[in-house]
Amino acid sequence: MNIAIQSVHFDASTQLKEFIEKKLSKLDKFSDLIVDAEVILKVVKPEVANNKEASVKLNIKSGELFANKTADSFEEAVMQNIEALEKQILKVKEKTQAK
Repeated sequence: MNIAIQSVHFDASTQLKEFIEKKLSKLDKFSDLIVDAEVILKVVKPEVANNKEASVKLNIKSGELFANKTADSFEEAVMQNIEALEKQILKVKEKTQAK
């Protein structure tokens, strides 16, 4: 799976990028439908808690899946997105198997 990571108004560390790639690559075990992934990281209102926003878009063979979460850290937001995307992938697999 090809993973593109974009950080808005800051430079993401190599460690953060590696964390994201490692966690997203685990989604491959759920489905071979995934073509690539696009991750957008943003800091929303720096003076507020829960100000790290992560959006993940998965391009799959039959369309796309999207999740957007905000948390105290980018790692936490990415993990929440992955949990949401796992559910979406399982729904898509159920629909395609039912056909």
